[in-house]
Amino acid sequence: MLEFREVAPPEPAPGQALVEVAAAGVNYIDTYHRSGLYPVPLPFIPGSEGAGTVRAVGEGVSEVAVGDRVAWTGVLGSYAEQAVVPADRLVPLPDGVTAEDAAAALLQGMTAHYLATSTYAIQPGDWALVHAAAGGVGLLLTQIAKLRGGHVLGTVSTPDKAKLARETGADEIASYDDFAQRARDLTGGEGFPVVYDGVGRTTFDASLDALRIRGMMVLFGASSGPVPPFDLQVLNAKGGLFITRPSLAHYTRDRAELLGRAEELFGWIRDGRVKVHLGGRYPLADAARAHEDLQGRRTTGKLLLLP
Repeated sequence: MLEFREVAPPEPAPGQALVEVAAAGVNYIDTYHRSGLYPVPLPFIPGSEGAGTVRAVGEGVSEVAVGDRVAWTGVLGSYAEQAVVPADRLVPLPDGVTAEDAAAALLQGMTAHYLATSTYAIQPGDWALVHAAAGGVGLLLTQIAKLRGGHVLGTVSTPDKAKLARETGADEIASYDDFAQRARDLTGGEGFPVVYDGVGRTTFDASLDALRIRGMMVLFGASSGPVPPFDLQVLNAKGGLFITRPSLAHYTRDRAELLGRAEELFGWIRDGRVKVHLGGRYPLADAARAHEDLQGRRTTGKLLLLP
């Protein structure tokens, strides 16, 4: 259960910075922490992404200074007016990128970045299947795939979401009932080289059917629930398929990689090559409602909490 309550203001320890939070991103991983799917010690302050201004630094901090505008991800405690964050996880915000854009884009944008540039690097002419194409990751992943010269078939659940996905760059739209056949139709029966699937249980089996021989299934979330165990021989039967289950932590393992991905993402946003779609702004006290709307599939784009 999420409760809004007053707690003692935090103090930065050595290696940490105290940040006044301007905006906190709402992500599916927050719901996993709340539900216990990803266990964390209780009680805890949820939220793993935010942006704001450094107000104090602990001993030994050299990465940031008081007054710097910064963003972060992968650190619990962002649903707050102030948060302490390891300084080496803070990313400077360039001019032209607002705190709201940074809080909306860092986790999902860097996720889309590693998916399309590293896990399976989209090549010119590649077709990619992007599930939940009107969601936060889906909209950003579609744009990055297009920047790399790819084509996108996006799945959506409503006409309004289909319109948004097309406006963002999706070449084709499919329902969750027919996407595997659409992938085959678009490639003369061959199938796609990659499926990016953040939905999980309800899309997994058909996603395998959408792949070509030696295609890659990239499972990066489970909004419909975890994928049940299955026989690995299925991968052989369907064409020597590959499956991977990455997370952002695997692709930002050191500060250099973190900064490199963030800088390229923020550069695209600043230059207008990638647009951030804010699907809703909620007062911090309404975090529970934001979770309900996200899990109820009543939203598009990114949700923010504003302290």
